[in-house]
Amino acid sequence: MNTDFQKIIEFRRSNRSFDPTVVVPKEVIQVSLERAILSPNSSNMQLWEFYWIESKEALAEMVPLCLGQGAAATAKQMVVFVTRKDKWRMRANWNVDRIKETIKGEPNAQQKNAIKYYAKLMPLIYSNDPFGLMTLLRKSISFFMGLRKPFVRSGGIALQRISVHKSCALAAQTFMLSIAAEGFHTCPMEGFDAKRVKHALHLPSGAEINMIVAVGLGTEAGVWGKRNRVPFEEVVFKR
Repeated sequence: MNTDFQKIIEFRRSNRSFDPTVVVPKEVIQVSLERAILSPNSSNMQLWEFYWIESKEALAEMVPLCLGQGAAATAKQMVVFVTRKDKWRMRANWNVDRIKETIKGEPNAQQKNAIKYYAKLMPLIYSNDPFGLMTLLRKSISFFMGLRKPFVRSGGIALQRISVHKSCALAAQTFMLSIAAEGFHTCPMEGFDAKRVKHALHLPSGAEINMIVAVGLGTEAGVWGKRNRVPFEEVVFKR
């Protein structure tokens, strides 16, 4: 068992009060965001953006938007994790361009299939229209294909949102583990006014706030007791 990683997992706690005298170096946030970008995500679409809040003015603006909670009020840095489902076409084209860069001469079968995947399947998965016709098409394909074999059950906007939020949350977790590895603490916050946060960051309507992560050197008062977890046997099932 890797004891180094075990120590990082045990060190990471949601800390709600950070030491006001300790500065979090910019390099710690920088490398942690670089690591977050390496996180697994659906089809490598990377439908996320990370907004690094570091100036005193920007941090102060975020405090009331996070409902004045202690983690926000004492944070030395913050990162707002944002989903960008609306950028699916741009990201699909970006992936096609990356594939084409690897082609020397005639594309092989794998390269052709990969290009087709992003050029044809991604529009089918992410396209929407005012009348819900694409949703009906996805549900119909899933239903009839699923009669014969296991098949991804595609549907409407709700499932699209779930997919991009899962990927963004994976990036946030990578970020928090990286911060812990560097000896600092985080608190992922869901208590915020999403509408006002979007306005403060000048985000378009298609963007959504996944979570806001406060960063600092945690204090003893910021940890609210023992970390209790439901027993292993109640949540893990072997088949």
